[in-house]
Amino acid sequence: MARALGAPAALGNGTVTSYAEFEPSGAPKAIGVVISGSALDTLPAAPSDGHHCFDANKDGAIELHTECAGWHERVLPLPSEASRRSDIPFKWAMLNWNPHGHIPPGVYDKPHFDVHFYIEPIENVFALASGTCGPENVRCDQFERAKLPMPAAYMHPDFTNVDAVAPAMGNHLVDLSGPEFHAVPFTRAWIYGVYDGRVTFYEEMVALDFLKSQPEKCFPIKTPKAVALTGYYPTRSCIRYAKDKTEHTVSLESFELRQASAPGG
Repeated sequence: MARALGAPAALGNGTVTSYAEFEPSGAPKAIGVVISGSALDTLPAAPSDGHHCFDANKDGAIELHTECAGWHERVLPLPSEASRRSDIPFKWAMLNWNPHGHIPPGVYDKPHFDVHFYIEPIENVFALASGTCGPENVRCDQFERAKLPMPAAYMHPDFTNVDAVAPAMGNHLVDLSGPEFHAVPFTRAWIYGVYDGRVTFYEEMVALDFLKSQPEKCFPIKTPKAVALTGYYPTRSCIRYAKDKTEHTVSLESFELRQASAPGG
């Protein structure tokens, strides 16, 4: 089957679009985001697009640099060929451009993209509000719910809560064994998103300079022992450049059909 595309969104001088590809059997082959080469030209330089703000100092004004989320977001519904299927848990994507990176300093504080593939419905995700708690300034009750422990079977043991709870996203569990935490410059990393004790998104982070190097690489995903929802789950994350199309892709691939099981099963 040919590549199915979602609705495009403008970025820089180009576009970003979700896509899905399928095996002849109907199983997903790839679910990803395609970034046109021209999108990397003149990316937004402002620290924020003005979403997810909170008047922390209560002066009646919003300071873009200090009181708004430090990214530019593009919501990308997956094509209906994927999103309407009950055996594919991923329903929509969100690309975040971070012109100055984000926490922790010295690790992820370089220009990069966060590419989220969401299981959680969009209305639940965007209900996670800005506030005064945590390093990313989240509403305090939601900050606590985002840090509720995951059942051990539903999360790979290498992923750790570091209080990286963000509005309109959730908590980001980080693999502290990754090379970027051991004196190797950050190029890309895998993240699991969680909220209220459940997995809500899968995420590939990729540095802008790595993307511009036009890689053709795939990386194994450290998968959990069990899943809460039956469906196809990826075992590799891939970052590619198609020279003939002058486009970059960030994709979930090598899917396996997994059956839901209880946290202790």
